Amino acid sequence: MAFLVVLDAMTPAERVAFVLHDVFGYAFSEIADVVDRTPAACRQLASVARRRLREAAPGGPDPATATAEVVRDLRDAWERKDVAALVGLLDARVTSLADSGGKVPVFAHVAQGAEEVARGLLTVIEHNPDLRVVEEVVNGRPGLVCRVGGRVVSVVALDVVDGRVRTIWTVRNPDKLAVWA
Repeated sequence: MAFLVVLDAMTPAERVAFVLHDVFGYAFSEIADVVDRTPAACRQLASVARRRLREAAPGGPDPATATAEVVRDLRDAWERKDVAALVGLLDARVTSLADSGGKVPVFAHVAQGAEEVARGLLTVIEHNPDLRVVEEVVNGRPGLVCRVGGRVVSVVALDVVDGRVRTIWTVRNPDKLAVWA
């Protein structure tokens, strides 16, 4: 999901140059015809795209136990509806994104900032009083799985940096949740 978010943030020309060259192995001279630029410009576009991907990669080696502790604390604060504790666990510039596939409700915009994200988490639990949040491994790292009536309704991946949650990726698309059932 993070990869798709970064691809979406690229310009169309960066995206084309990166995907055609790095994924499909096209030569920059071939890509130049597609994007109507010089091969050197296409090389630069792909370089910028690669840099964007590196910068968006989850932050350095955070010990798994420290990450798991932050995830556990976040879950506990969320279930207690403790805004102050949530804000304390979130990076000041935290970003929260959701993928619904257009099939289930999600917030209409990307939530940013500790206060906004904390309030969004509380809104979710207030609208779903039967929500049960369980710690599970998500994408190889500590994460959260949310269930209502025993059915998985969302899977949450977290990027923890320096003891605070920097990014929250939530998958709510029922098609993608089938493997969690």
